[in-house]
Amino acid sequence: MNDLPHRRRNLLTGEWLLVSPHRAKRPWQGETAPPLAPERVAHDPGCHLCPGNLRATGQANPDYPGTYVFDNDFAALLPDADPAEPHSVFESAPARGEARVICFAANHGQTLARLDPAAMARVIDTWCAQSAELGAKWAHVQLFENKGAMMGASSPHPHGQVWASDFVPELVAKEDARQRDWLAERGTVLLDDVVAAELADGSRVIEASDHWLAVVPHWAGWPFEVLLVARGGVARLEDMDGPARYSLPLILSRLLRRYDGLFDTDFPYSMGWHGAPHGLGGDTAHWRLHAHFLPPLLRSATVRKHMVGFELLAETQRDLTPEAAAQRLRAVDVAP
Repeated sequence: MNDLPHRRRNLLTGEWLLVSPHRAKRPWQGETAPPLAPERVAHDPGCHLCPGNLRATGQANPDYPGTYVFDNDFAALLPDADPAEPHSVFESAPARGEARVICFAANHGQTLARLDPAAMARVIDTWCAQSAELGAKWAHVQLFENKGAMMGASSPHPHGQVWASDFVPELVAKEDARQRDWLAERGTVLLDDVVAAELADGSRVIEASDHWLAVVPHWAGWPFEVLLVARGGVARLEDMDGPARYSLPLILSRLLRRYDGLFDTDFPYSMGWHGAPHGLGGDTAHWRLHAHFLPPLLRSATVRKHMVGFELLAETQRDLTPEAAAQRLRAVDVAP
């Protein structure tokens, strides 16, 4: 099946995608871009996120030594919203929430992939603290990072974001429904079954430990997409016990260094954590904490995958199989 066109189902969303392995051999005469070679400066006086610098609003950042969290100066969600006006045809609803920026490090030239274990642990602790704090007030907390100009990052300084909302966003709502139905119909947890099946198959596994599994999922839509799943009964970031939390920096660092080593570049991506929406309260037995890594690079540091045409108008399509992508990521040397 892997040599001929076929479809695969995303078990978390229920959506199908088309896999066309033979197209991976086609010549490329499309867009290329010169590889980025960012300067590795520790402090950029023009950066709005560096310690001591002024942000766009004129407010000065403190001289922070590690992680630093502040309210997003241009937040997509606000605590107050106008009520929606009823309409006979069009639907709308108020959207409330808050958004914050998380600086991962004071050093402007760092990335998550290059953080030492202690600094990576501080980022993870910050993610957990933000999820717990904002989850006490809002229905859903979305932590994410857009890395690289190719992914629309507004600053090269190592940072991510957290958006908390009074509604459960569409993708998370789909994942919640699919996981809930799986447990009701089968009596097992969907992502536990996926972990077991991926470990038994082995062809898509990138990194594995007693507490985590990093895999190019069977249904991956992006060329080198990775799903990082917590093993065991972890539903939210703040639910991680000591061993799960302590082991996360290592597997996350190894995954990100594989990305950077694949094409010898600062690998761009969007990544984000999906945990049980806090609006569910304690109704989380069907959930497993996981992170999605969605990188655009396809053939090299200069050729990327565009979601266009059939992908936008019909369904997601990919040429490089998940098995081939996983093999290439595993082949990257991440020895210290």
